[in-house]
Amino acid sequence: MTALVYIFAALAEIAGCFAFWAWLRLGKPWWLAVPGLISLALFAYLLTLVDTSHAGRAYAAYGGIYIVAALLWLWAFEGARPDRWDLVGAAVCLGGAAIILLGPRGDIA
Repeated sequence: MTALVYIFAALAEIAGCFAFWAWLRLGKPWWLAVPGLISLALFAYLLTLVDTSHAGRAYAAYGGIYIVAALLWLWAFEGARPDRWDLVGAAVCLGGAAIILLGPRGDIA
């Protein structure tokens, strides 16, 4: 369930941010900010569905998923294929996200 929430949250965040990018950097109509804001609100809501007791941990683990989603967006919507360094970096980030999300919790001596 957490993986799906993170995937949908990443899509919502990237779409929302891209709406502002399109408006401010690509000269698209200003009203694109409206669905962008809705998409960003959806992103924030989705992260509240992650089953963890601390928001910071949910956000930190989400970061790895976001990076992979951003590279997929780059490829699918902007037509730029990620290079090997993008892929290596994404793999490192996913590994870090997995450690944060799945690591055992308890008192550290």
